[in-house]
Parts: sequence; C-alpha cells; structure tokens
Amino acid sequence: MKKFTTTILSLLILATGIIAQEKQPVQFAFNAVRVNDSIVHISVKATMEKGMQLFSVKPRNAEDPFVSSLAFDSTVQPLLRAADTAIEKGSLLQVPDPASPGTSYSLYADSVEIQFPLHLAATDSAVVKGKFTWLGKQNDAYPSGEAAFSIQVKAAEQVVAADGGDVADKTIWQIFLLCFIAGLLAVITPCVFPLIPVTVSFFLKKSKTRVEGIRNAVWYSLSIILIYTVPTFVLVLLFGDDVLYQISTSAVANILFFVIFLLFAISFFGAFELQLPSSWANKADQRAGKGGLMGIFFMALTLVIVSFSCTGPIVGTLLGQASTGGVSLAPVMGMLGFGAGLALPFSLFAFFPSMLQSLPKSGGWLNSVKVSFGFIELALALKFLSNVDLIYHWRLLDRDVFLVLWVVIFFLLGLYLLGKLKFSHDSDLAYVSVPRLFFAILSFSFAVYIFPGLWGAPLRHLSGFIPPDGTQDFNLDELKYQGVGNEHAAGSGTTVSLAQPPKRLAEKLHVPYGLVAYFTLEEGMAAARALNKPIMLDFTGHSCANCRKMEKEVWKDPEVLKRMRNNFVLVSLYVDESTELPLSEQYKNKDGDLMVTEGDRNLDYEITQFGFNAQPLYMFLDLNGKPLSSIKYGYDPDIARFIAHLDAAKAAFDQQNKQ
Repeated sequence: MKKFTTTILSLLILATGIIAQEKQPVQFAFNAVRVNDSIVHISVKATMEKGMQLFSVKPRNAEDPFVSSLAFDSTVQPLLRAADTAIEKGSLLQVPDPASPGTSYSLYADSVEIQFPLHLAATDSAVVKGKFTWLGKQNDAYPSGEAAFSIQVKAAEQVVAADGGDVADKTIWQIFLLCFIAGLLAVITPCVFPLIPVTVSFFLKKSKTRVEGIRNAVWYSLSIILIYTVPTFVLVLLFGDDVLYQISTSAVANILFFVIFLLFAISFFGAFELQLPSSWANKADQRAGKGGLMGIFFMALTLVIVSFSCTGPIVGTLLGQASTGGVSLAPVMGMLGFGAGLALPFSLFAFFPSMLQSLPKSGGWLNSVKVSFGFIELALALKFLSNVDLIYHWRLLDRDVFLVLWVVIFFLLGLYLLGKLKFSHDSDLAYVSVPRLFFAILSFSFAVYIFPGLWGAPLRHLSGFIPPDGTQDFNLDELKYQGVGNEHAAGSGTTVSLAQPPKRLAEKLHVPYGLVAYFTLEEGMAAARALNKPIMLDFTGHSCANCRKMEKEVWKDPEVLKRMRNNFVLVSLYVDESTELPLSEQYKNKDGDLMVTEGDRNLDYEITQFGFNAQPLYMFLDLNGKPLSSIKYGYDPDIARFIAHLDAAKAAFDQQNKQ
C-alpha cells in the first residue's frame, strides 16, 4: 500500500510539474569554487519567484519522493565520495506533511545555495557536467523540472594566479584613477593654473595652422606625461618592487616621509617656497627657445620645474602611498595617471580654444587652494609618523590622540574655508562663495564623523589610515568582546587550558575582538599540537593598511569570528616588528643578510616558505607545519569567500587527521 501511495504521489507531482514548467518559477546559476588543494564546491544557486518553495536535496528516507537532486555525468563519478553530503545555505522551512503525521517537508523559500563537494587534485582541471532535478511546492501544485550545466574547473595554481592578478589589476587601476584626479587638482594650484591660457595661446598663435597648433599642444601634454612617468619607471627597473616595498614599510623611510610632508605642509601655509634650483629652469627655458618638437619638450620640462613648489608635495604623497601596495607597477601607473591629469587641460583647451574664455581669472582663490592642500598634507604627515610610532611602540600617537589631531586639523580647514582663519598672504574675503561653503561643509562633516572614534566608534572606512583599535585605552566597541574567545588561556577551566598562553611579544602586540593570538611560530605550533587545531598564519604589519581593512571588514563578521576562535590557532607574524631577536636566534638568510629583528625573521619566513612579500597573507598549516592549501589568500573583503576558505582549511585538516 505504501509503494502504491508513493507511485500515485510521484505521478501527481509529474503531472503538475509538466503544467508548471512553462512558467519557470525557479532560476538557477551554476558555479565551481576551488576551496583548497583537493576540494571543489559545485554551487547551485536557486532563486524562486514569490510563493514558490523548493524542496531540499536531503531526503527524509530512502523512498522520499519530495526531494530535489543533482546527478553528475559518468565522467565525474571518480570525483565523488560516498561520505560527502551536500551543504545547503538558505532559510529552511519545516512544513508538516498531512499524509504522514509527525513528519515534515524540508523546503526553501526565496533563494538557496546548495554546494556539492568534489575531490580534485590541485594540479588537475576538469569539465563537470550534470543536471539538477528540482521539485517545488506552490500552493497545492508541485512544479518540477531539470536544469543542465557544464562547468570548467581550473587547477588550483591557475585560480591563485587569476585571483592575484585580479587584485593587482584592481589596485593598479585604482591608483591610476586616484593619481589622475590628483593631477587634475594640481591644475588649479597657483603654480600651474595661470600658465594654461598663456601656453595654449602660444601654441595656437605661433603655429602656421590650427592643426599644427593642436599637434604641438598634444605633444606638449605627452611630454609632461613622459617627464613624470619615465624617471619613475627607471627607478622601479633599477631597484625593483621589493626594494620599493621595503622602503615604504621601513621605519626610517616613514620618518623621512613625515619630515618631508611636514615641510610641504608648512610651505603650502606660506612660510617659505620649495623650489628646484633656478638654473635648471633657465637651462630648460633656453632649450625650449630653439623650437621644434624638442623645444616643446623642454617647454614642458620648464613647466614641471617651475611648478614643483605646488606639485612636488602632491607627487611625493602619491609616490609614498603607491609604493605601499606591494605591486611593482603601482608607482609607474601612479605617475602616469598624475601626468595625464596635469596635461589633459592643455590639450583640451587647444582642441576647444573658446573654453579659455570661461576660465576663472587668477586671484586669491588659488592661494586658498594651496593652503587647503597644506592642511591635507599635515594630516598625511601624521599618518607616516603613526606608522613609526606603531613599529617602535612609542605610544605617542595612539588611536585617540591621532583622531584628536585629525579632528582639529579638519575643523581648522573648515574655519579657513569660511574665512574665519586667515594667513598673512591671504586676500580679504568679502563673502563666502558657494564652492567654498560646500568644501567647508565637507571638512566639518568629516571632523564630526571621526569624532565618535575617540570613544571607540569603528570608523570602518578609515581603518587603513588610522591606528588600530588596540592602541586606544578606552574603547566602547571592544567591551563586548572582553572575556570572549580566551579559550587558549591557561586556567580557563576547560580542556583547552592544556595550551600555554601567548608570552613572547604579548605585552606589545594585540589582535582585535577578543581573539587570542601567538606572535611567534614556535609558540603557536605548541598550542596547535596541544589543542589539536590547525594554525592560521596571519602575515601582517603595523603599517599595513589592507591588514586593518581585513580586520574591520572581514574578521569582525560574527561567522568569521566564530570560526577563527573555535577552529584555529591564530599566529600573527608582524613583518615590521622592531623588537630584536635574542643573539642566539639571529641568523643570515640565503642572501647573506643578517636577520636581527622579529620582523626580519617573519618577512624572511614569508618569502622563503611562500614566495610572497606583501601583506596581508593568510596561510593554514597542519601540526607538522605543512601548508593545508597552496592558495595564497591576501586582501579580499568578500566575507563569504573568506568563510568558505576557512571551512575548506578546517575540512582539509580533519580529513588529514582521519588518515
């Protein structure tokens, strides 16, 4: 009788399914995600229309007809394991089954993601084919159907290269765009803006035809771009991206940047002028008088030299920021963008000379722009000093002190824009123009936005620029994490008290959100063996902006925090930590350089073991110190992807322990 009832129900479902298939109440998206060296997740994302529910792929019993299913092509069968089960992510509904009291259907409404694990070696690739047979419930109808798919799964090494390339490409183009905008802003400085109408008029009047005038103006613009880009390219070629990165994270370099930016800020405030030797400009001007394309090139060089007092601080700021990205072409692309932004108006006005009439006349507003840049330079100077403060643990610029200074700087900038603060070389401000008013509102708003940070407000959007939360003594946001996640600590009254608490560097270094971290691999490895947990290696740095962003944007997520606390032993290795190693632990690396500090050793370990020199980098180790995955996971704010990577590392560790 039971088999007869099942058969009738199946026929009923099939009949209602045929009628409903034309409406397609469920839309599917298929994807493959390699989560570690041996596991690939085939992801089925189903989106249902309103009122539609989809049955789970997990049957209640062997004869359950109310179930969806996925069938792989015969070529995929060797990649399946009998013990593996599907993972469903969505809002699960339990609907009572009227035909079978005490039991219920498992259905999903709105949407669900179903992941099917396949076992595929890191070096292998495959084409995964199959079909998803789905069953739904819509009022009293049971629509059903099939969705076929074919997915190309790449080898792990290819995935890593592609991901790294994507991140690098995004970083490079972001730097280009930022520097391009900075180049456009540099045009309205008092050193450049007055030269635009004079230069463009010169080309148009001295040229025999308008076409020749446009050609000369375009060559003039290209010359500006080359003057900024070529020297930067030569420097990168001579010293390499590794040296630039080392300079950008060096305490000495950051002190130098702080001093330079402070001088630039004082110069913008009008205390003195920073200029290149006048003989340089004179020689370039003499060569420019000879005419021809070479003469135009030297005209462009003259502009670059003469405008240095205004553009130099901006260029220095951009080079300092671009070099911290760990991407070799970043400084080159930065100068390419800056040169293009600075040169664009000269060509634009040559093409459309009538636009020259609409340019505002030079005046006191140009000096106001310069002074405003001075406030911004002063704020950036504090950022570099903060990096040094963190490296040497001076505790002079803790998060609250740093934010107080920034609040004051941007509040004063707002007052200056409203004419309430005046320097000796400023013109009288009879009234406040609309642009000045809006810029003043922006400056005051920014000061108000960062003000709650004095009591621990996260300020997530500034996480890469301000000191970390751990440097602030009073932090309301951190209070909710106190006493949470200390399961590694000795004396906790649980089985995990077998692990010794962090000792080395624990009084100097800190990780957020109540997490417990070890700061040397040796201590972390001992704790991992005591707790029988894998190690999560966190290669980080005091001056690493992207590390702070990952902590604020990804680590803080409750699901991420839960996994980091319960499934791993966290080992944070600071590559710029200045604490000296004991003499017995100092050594020479493969290049013969003496490793003196904790940071030296950590960076050398990162480079020699994983072939990587940028931060953040997250690697996962087993109890023998061997990587659980070859995927080099860096900065990626995708929370779901990070969770999947954590789960895959834990699964690989558990699988290894079973063998």
